[in-house]
Amino acid sequence: MREAFGAGITGVTHLFNAMSQLQNRAPGVVGAALENQDAWCGIIVDGHHVDPVAFRLALRCRPHDRFMLVTDAMPSVGADSDHFFLQGRRITVKDGLCYDESGVLAGSDLDMAAAVRNAVALLGLDLSQVLAMASACPAAFLGLSDQRGAIAPGRAADLVALDDDLKVVETWIGGVRDAA
Repeated sequence: MREAFGAGITGVTHLFNAMSQLQNRAPGVVGAALENQDAWCGIIVDGHHVDPVAFRLALRCRPHDRFMLVTDAMPSVGADSDHFFLQGRRITVKDGLCYDESGVLAGSDLDMAAAVRNAVALLGLDLSQVLAMASACPAAFLGLSDQRGAIAPGRAADLVALDDDLKVVETWIGGVRDAA
C-alpha cells in the first residue's frame, strides 16, 4: 500500500472493511492508510461495519480533514422494501444492514444524514467537523472544492437543511429547492 501511495493513489474507501488489517508485523492497508497523513479515508459510520472504537483510534492518528463520510448506500435507502437484487443476487435488508443469501455483509442501508448523526453520537466529533467530512472533504478529494463543499459565492448551491435532531428538512440542488 505504501508503494501504491507513492505511485499516486490518493485514498482508500471503507477504511477497515475488506482490507488487510493492522497487525504487529504487518501493518496492512489499514496501517498504511493511518500512517499516511495525506491520503483520504472514507469511513462508513453505521455502528455495524466498524466498531466506533476503531474509528476513534483512527481519528487520533491522522488529520480529520482527510476523512470522508461514506454511506455505502444500497438501493434500499429510502425505500420500503426489505430486499433488492444486486448483480443477480438477492440482498436482504435488516436493521440497517444488507446481507446476501449466505449472510455475508453486502452494504449498508445508511443515508448521509444518518451517517452525520452517527459520527456525532458514536465518535464524539464536533458537528462542524462531521459536516466537513460529509461535504468539504469529499469535494476536496474529488477536486471539486472550487465548486462544492462550502456555502460561498460562485459555488454550486447544493444544500441540505437539517433540524436540531440532524434530520433532513429541505434540500436544494443547483439552487433549486427540491419539491419532494
